[in-house]
Amino acid sequence: MIFRKNNVMLLFLMLGRKAESVKRGVDYLETELGIAIFRRLFPVILTDNGSEFKKVDESELTSDKDGFLVYRTSLFFCDPMASWQKGRIEKNHEFTRYAIPRKRSLNPYNQYDITLLMNHINSIKRPELGNKCPYELMRVLKMHIIPPDKVHLMPDLFIKK
Repeated sequence: MIFRKNNVMLLFLMLGRKAESVKRGVDYLETELGIAIFRRLFPVILTDNGSEFKKVDESELTSDKDGFLVYRTSLFFCDPMASWQKGRIEKNHEFTRYAIPRKRSLNPYNQYDITLLMNHINSIKRPELGNKCPYELMRVLKMHIIPPDKVHLMPDLFIKK
């Protein structure tokens, strides 16, 4: 998965190219982020026509707190042979192929390996990002987590000490 605005890519190991693997990955993201944040980050998922994406409802729908099926995202498919419709992800696929050549089995790899690859890809500087890497864009904004016991939302937050 790729975030178009900053090119940050998420990689999940899905052995076997099965629809169940895609659903498991989407469910994981929803569980970790919560439905509201998931919907904000992934209002649309654009994909190719691979067999692993054929069970559209399983990726688009989730159960709400009352057990009713609701949409969490909308899944759209690129036209066949139109890789230009998802150019940013294609460039990241190229980076992936440097480390894992086409036709090589993914069986020897685990999620740790794939996350390592993801971190390296997200650290490549890109001309379209002002010669910054996707991860640098996050740091440029000075974003970081404040520990819960240190959160202070009072006017004196801005008083220099």
